[in-house]
Parts: sequence; C-alpha cells; structure tokens
Amino acid sequence: MAALSVTISRTRSSASFVKNMSKARGVRKGREWRAVQDCVENMGDSVERLRQSVRELGRSGGPAGEDFVWHMSNVQTWVSAALTDDNTCLDGFGASASVKGGIKDRVLRVAQLTSNALAFVNRFASTHPTPQTP
Repeated sequence: MAALSVTISRTRSSASFVKNMSKARGVRKGREWRAVQDCVENMGDSVERLRQSVRELGRSGGPAGEDFVWHMSNVQTWVSAALTDDNTCLDGFGASASVKGGIKDRVLRVAQLTSNALAFVNRFASTHPTPQTP
C-alpha cells in the first residue's frame, strides 16, 4: 500500500508539473498542446487506476482472505494499466524536444515508481499458497 500511495502522490505532482510547464512554455495550440493534454489525461487515468488498486488491496483480506487471488489479480491488472498510461504519456510528442525534454524525466520517474509498485504487488500476490497441479 505504501508503494502505491507514494506512486499516486508522485503521479499527481508530475501531472501538475506537466500541465504548468505547458503554460510556462506558451504551448497553446497545435500538436504539442494536444500531446500535453493527452499526457495529463493519461497521468490522471494512472492515478485513478492506482487508487482503485489501493481500495482493492484493502479488500483482499491479506494472503489468508478467501478471495485473495481475485483481488490481487485486479490489483495487478490496474497497476499494470497505470504503468501503460505512464509510458504512453510521451507518445504524442514525437520529435518535439522543446516540451518533451522537461516532461520526459518526470514521467520516467513516475513510470519507475509504478513499475516498482507492481513488483511489490506481484511479490505480495505470490505469498498466497496455490493448489499444486498434478
């Protein structure tokens, strides 16, 4: 939960940075403006998926919970989708280095945090005993 919470906070902060940076650089129209808007939207989607994951993790009841596998599968799916949102944030910028340069570092840091959170989730999910197959 801690890894997910930190990731939510950093993603929110980075989305705000991206939005404010576009205003400071005078990006008001055209391809760069649409790319920034898409990036902010993707990061917002990422935050929502991470929030869903925190709620779902709270419902899992820990490794002893009856529906643990179901809940953890949901969490793994949503955190993975959040990572995809982070990675697609930069897609719309193309070769536009003027805006992309400042944004790229922030988004990559968020993607790394999300990836780390997914690794923790996967590790936690593996704590549940699964039936042996013959």
